[in-house]
Amino acid sequence: MMQRLKELYISWSGQEPALTEKLPGAGSNREYYRFTSEKGKSVIGCIGTSQEENHAFIALARHFTKRKLPVPHVYAVSDDEMRYLQEDLGTNTLFDALKGGRDAGGRYNVKEKELLINTIRQLPNMQIRGARGLDFSVCYPQPEFNEEGIRFDLNYFKYCFLKATNLDFHELKLEANFRLMAKDLAADSDEGVPPAFLYRDFQARNVMLDKNGNPYFIDFQGGRKGPYYYDVASFLWQASARYSASLRKQLIKEYYEALKHYTEVPSFKRFNERLQLFVLFRTLQVLGAYGFRGYFERKAHFIQSIPPAIQNLRHIIGENDFPYPYLIDLLKQLTELPQFAVQPQQPAARKDGFRTTDNNPYAANPSDGKATFSKYDGKGPLVVKVFSFSFHKGIPEDESGNGGGYVFDCRSTHNPGRYEPYKQLTGLDEPVIRFLEDDGEILTFLESVYKLADAHVARYIQRGFTSLMFSFGCTGGQHRSVYSAQHLAEHIHEKFGIEVRVEHREQNIKELLKKK
Repeated sequence: MMQRLKELYISWSGQEPALTEKLPGAGSNREYYRFTSEKGKSVIGCIGTSQEENHAFIALARHFTKRKLPVPHVYAVSDDEMRYLQEDLGTNTLFDALKGGRDAGGRYNVKEKELLINTIRQLPNMQIRGARGLDFSVCYPQPEFNEEGIRFDLNYFKYCFLKATNLDFHELKLEANFRLMAKDLAADSDEGVPPAFLYRDFQARNVMLDKNGNPYFIDFQGGRKGPYYYDVASFLWQASARYSASLRKQLIKEYYEALKHYTEVPSFKRFNERLQLFVLFRTLQVLGAYGFRGYFERKAHFIQSIPPAIQNLRHIIGENDFPYPYLIDLLKQLTELPQFAVQPQQPAARKDGFRTTDNNPYAANPSDGKATFSKYDGKGPLVVKVFSFSFHKGIPEDESGNGGGYVFDCRSTHNPGRYEPYKQLTGLDEPVIRFLEDDGEILTFLESVYKLADAHVARYIQRGFTSLMFSFGCTGGQHRSVYSAQHLAEHIHEKFGIEVRVEHREQNIKELLKKK
């Protein structure tokens, strides 16, 4: 087969390749080769195992190219469509570019966040413009997202993951809830939503980056007509990425704003409600795939991916009210099984020289493939209060009467207030945030603060205490203290799910982060 692919290259280019390199395999059975000419120009050759799948990719790629979308050009195709040549987009995937943040347990730096924003803002271009004039009959294995396909994926979860856990359940009750869920998921087609191209496998591994960091999309052969929510859920709830809740919210907003440029959109509230249903569905679908690849095919990578997926599931069912009582009760039992019992873990420090305050406490321990994810379960309703203040006006009083807590002095760090562009801004404003994070001193400072705070909060919860206070002071209570207080508050709220009250005293700003 490889020789026939090389013959296709010779027929297309008129010469033998100077260099032939077999590329590492991915999740499919397709084989990829890089052919390089004497002048250094390279193309990618593909040998597929399914003519229908190849036909879908070739037809979709040609359509998207005509629409001037960022996809690889197809240069040549064999008569039987089992082999083809496509544009070489290089070796840098978004997945590779985000390695530092993943390895640090989901702590992504500014550059990595910008790559994610650029990618998510390009997605509706692919989905909406890509659907215009597209003959969906070329899609494989089915032309559209419908109840039949949804039921197939839900049963994939049931048979390949749920049954493998030996959790007892009532099959008929579960099927009844599956039917309701499938009907709700497919309902968008009846609401006047314009046709969209559902990428289906939209993830960081399927995004290539050019030298300027611009995204190009590959491996869309499983796409079909369907709701745009699915790809957002697929991308942002990818288990191995471990995006924090705050980063997800930011990326959802970026996507929503970009979507407005291509089509009419529902209200943001309605959009989020629909999105959460697709997040639940996608998570079950992913667990089905992990179960098959991990439990049955014994592939360690997929077994190691199960704990973060289960943690995603915990959050989804804990933060939403879905109208499928039996299914949700069963999923709660699933997340409480002993094999998914978890322990809290502090994210590892970044090793690539970058720092960030975007923390995710649910990092997996890949050394043993076991779950290492959880929230603390406490006795009392602990409420944490976090203040920013100016030392010139005194330390905030503890109104609880209990005393205790911490007071941190931020004045050792670089002060943006010394520079004219930042004098009228606060630590909540993006220019100040970028100044502080690029400088890095305050991030090093906060790394130590997080360790102290995590241990203290955990112990207070275990002992059933109800009040804890953290205060950050600087010269004016405007920049460094505000940044630090806000980030600690969000860190504690995200990690422990408890109520956190933030007060930037000198700015007269108060915020309540409600208990999850």
